[in-house]
Amino acid sequence: MKTETRIGMFDTLVNRILRLAEDQPDKLAVAFKKEQLTFRGLADKMISIGNHLAAVNGVKQGDRVLFTALSKPEMAAAYLGIQYCGGVAVFVDKNSTFESAVKIYDDAGAILFLTDKPMKDNTGNMNVFSLRQLYEADFPKRYLEYSMPEPEEMAELLFTTGTTGTPKGVILTYKAVYHILSNTIEGIGISADEILLLPLPLNHSFALRVLRAVLYRGASVVLQNGFAFAKEIENNRIAYHCTALAAVPASMEILRGQMQDKFEEIMRGFRYIEIGAGSLTMEQRKRLTKQLPDTVLYNTWGSSETGGALFLNVSEAADHPVRIGAVGKPLSCVEVKVLDESGREMSSDARHPGRMALKGDMQMAGYWNREELTKETLRDGWLLTSDMVYTDDEGYVYMLGRADDIINVGGEKVSPIEVENIAGQYEAVRECACIGVLDPKEVLGQVPVLFVVVKDAAFTEAGIAKFLSNHMERYKLPQHYILLPELPRNHMGKIDRKELHKIWDAQGENDLMNPVMQALLTRRSIRKFKEEPVPKDILSMILSAGFHAPTGHNMQTWRFTVLQNKEKIMHLKNVIQKVAGEQKVHVYGFNEPPCLILISNDVRNPNGCQDASCAAENIFLAAHSYGLGSTWLNPLFYLGDETEIRELLDSYGIPRNHKVWCMAALGYPSMEGTLLAKKKDVVFYVD
Repeated sequence: MKTETRIGMFDTLVNRILRLAEDQPDKLAVAFKKEQLTFRGLADKMISIGNHLAAVNGVKQGDRVLFTALSKPEMAAAYLGIQYCGGVAVFVDKNSTFESAVKIYDDAGAILFLTDKPMKDNTGNMNVFSLRQLYEADFPKRYLEYSMPEPEEMAELLFTTGTTGTPKGVILTYKAVYHILSNTIEGIGISADEILLLPLPLNHSFALRVLRAVLYRGASVVLQNGFAFAKEIENNRIAYHCTALAAVPASMEILRGQMQDKFEEIMRGFRYIEIGAGSLTMEQRKRLTKQLPDTVLYNTWGSSETGGALFLNVSEAADHPVRIGAVGKPLSCVEVKVLDESGREMSSDARHPGRMALKGDMQMAGYWNREELTKETLRDGWLLTSDMVYTDDEGYVYMLGRADDIINVGGEKVSPIEVENIAGQYEAVRECACIGVLDPKEVLGQVPVLFVVVKDAAFTEAGIAKFLSNHMERYKLPQHYILLPELPRNHMGKIDRKELHKIWDAQGENDLMNPVMQALLTRRSIRKFKEEPVPKDILSMILSAGFHAPTGHNMQTWRFTVLQNKEKIMHLKNVIQKVAGEQKVHVYGFNEPPCLILISNDVRNPNGCQDASCAAENIFLAAHSYGLGSTWLNPLFYLGDETEIRELLDSYGIPRNHKVWCMAALGYPSMEGTLLAKKKDVVFYVD
């Protein structure tokens, strides 16, 4: 049930925090790890910072103050403190470079930069002050009382950090900020009892509007520094009894991959999950609503210029074959219309989309120092977007992509999102992205190209082409398929289509992927298997791959011991777990595989570990090429010399002078492997 909480035509978050500090002083407002601020504590910090900024730092009404948007309580306190003294909050990404900060500082005409990032000796014209020092100062003097601003005064300057080029400063007035937070409260139905987990960068409009809305509602927010570790999500949910989560589509896939079979158990603890900064694919919507039947899933469309404006209860729409694909529906206080190429309002449908325009009190006042761009974007009170959409009879909006992403195939318009949604349902596709490129044959103008991250080595172009031809019109079919180890994304996890165009421009039809690289880049560790045995002929080929691996000085002192008897594998597992418990060694991932290969090597061989590792990698890749899953089990490396285990190894015929470096578990997978993010800053070229 949605809760209407608009308490007037205008208010400020600062004013609301002052009231909440009196009404519910001891209630949790903001938390990060073990650091907590009640509403009284948050108000005290806000007042202290505001007074310090005015009295010591010289901040006056309308002055722009730049600060690092850390996912910590001091960020919330500084944001409120800046507005308490009449300043304008200007956000900078916590991971931004020094040069980026200088550029925004100069562009905004800021007078102060609050940060604890290491600075170069020469900070140029920037006036830098420690954010943490300001937060901990506890400024005692009431230098000034809070004065309510006028609704049209500038409250925030939010620099966009998308893939569209040079960042633009979005001017948000106090009136706009109030209506943005009110829209979020109404669109999602945020209650005063909510405890929301927020692991998103707070300089981004999605995270920022959620933070504002939760605090204004008098609810609690738990900050977290990103989605990199699923265990942190689980720990915070349990420790703070979190009832809600704000996430982006890419982060949901990260969590699903890391949590694996625990995903449903952990995530069902949330009353609702709001997805923003990109739309869920059709496949994600269907899967998540089935996995989390008691959690309400919301998909929200928003922008820096409007905040959240279109809301869709995906859980309610799950049984509606068409509506589940909508991006959202505008609230009663938001108007939406669709424009044709000449800028006139038009009737729209799936075959006849147009540009979306919005109107409401939540929209920006304009772009900072960008008069021409402001005039192009704001026309007669309407805010024009670059999104190509159509609407249905009930007002739901369906997104086809950005105007410059729509593919013109011989006059027919192709939505890359539609192609991606259909291709994403093909069993061998993990994720994909579609762009339009110039037709090499110079006949159709543009043709679709699909970039694919595959689930396994079974992917073939012929297979996906046949699948797609059964589900879409011929002119929408991709003319080229490019396999990638991962899709390029921006800092919020959105697909970076400009980078995809660069990849195409660099290699064109010369796909650098081959079967070997495909196997290398698609293999994942599998720890749960079907009971189906590994066929002998395939096992023989896999073992051949193992002993064809390179060895130091070609010594080949290794040994491959194969266990396929279920009782013997279970007995080995039980003995290992018993001894591991006695030795206080953690054993993970031993889940009764149908086949175990123990790779051992002569302890007198100084390259024994390296040789066994090369053999294991060959075995894993060969297994993957046959559709088998595999994983490296390590307990015998630590426990192989324990008496009870050594006796078992003796019974397998493994010589006493051999050390088992690896147990390779093999079998047909019963679930997908975990897709883990790879660090990209690990390659260095020396000129």
